[in-house]
Amino acid sequence: MYRVTVHAGILGGATCAPKAGAGEAQDAPVGAPARRAEAAARRESAVDVESLEDFEVLYERYFEFVWTNVRRLGVPASYVDDVTQEVFLVVHRRRAELEACTSLRAWIFGVVSRTSREQRRRIARKSPLARCVVPPVDPDATESKGALSDEVLAKAQATRLLQQLLEALDDDKREVFVLAELEQMTAPEIAEATGANLNTVYARLRAARREIEQSAARLRARDGWRLR
Repeated sequence: MYRVTVHAGILGGATCAPKAGAGEAQDAPVGAPARRAEAAARRESAVDVESLEDFEVLYERYFEFVWTNVRRLGVPASYVDDVTQEVFLVVHRRRAELEACTSLRAWIFGVVSRTSREQRRRIARKSPLARCVVPPVDPDATESKGALSDEVLAKAQATRLLQQLLEALDDDKREVFVLAELEQMTAPEIAEATGANLNTVYARLRAARREIEQSAARLRARDGWRLR
């Protein structure tokens, strides 16, 4: 039996961040503490100007953001590199639009979303078998090779588990959940990234949190994982 360390708000039974009410500021981070989102916003604003002037800077600054979210949005691992490059080709082609965007991360995520959805449709048309996007981890195989430490194995299992939970959501709810809980974007940023209004963003996030918690409970009951 393996102990898997995961995000407490996803699998640990802890409640998610409070929902924004009618009297709450809607530009506050939807997910974890405000200071993390504020720090991310400062980092983004610090590179916006130079990124717009130098595409290579933008590419280096946002490569991990794009690659990670292409994967989170359900593109199979073997296609992630190609889709990431396709995203940056679109960004480069439409870079004149960047000066007018409110949030660079939100704008780029919109490109990530559309490109990822199109790639998944192409894959589905070619081969239904390619829809399997969560390759299993064989603990016995990795242990026998002695190549992975317990920490690395735990991270791999947690990543696989998170991907499995995200796969249970439909595209709209998954995007909002990823942006709020994993990227710490504000509700207005999420609305810009997804093209949804604020009320829809909050409704999708509530539904996504509920479904994630239900899926996590089923997995805990099924596999008996001990979480810390």
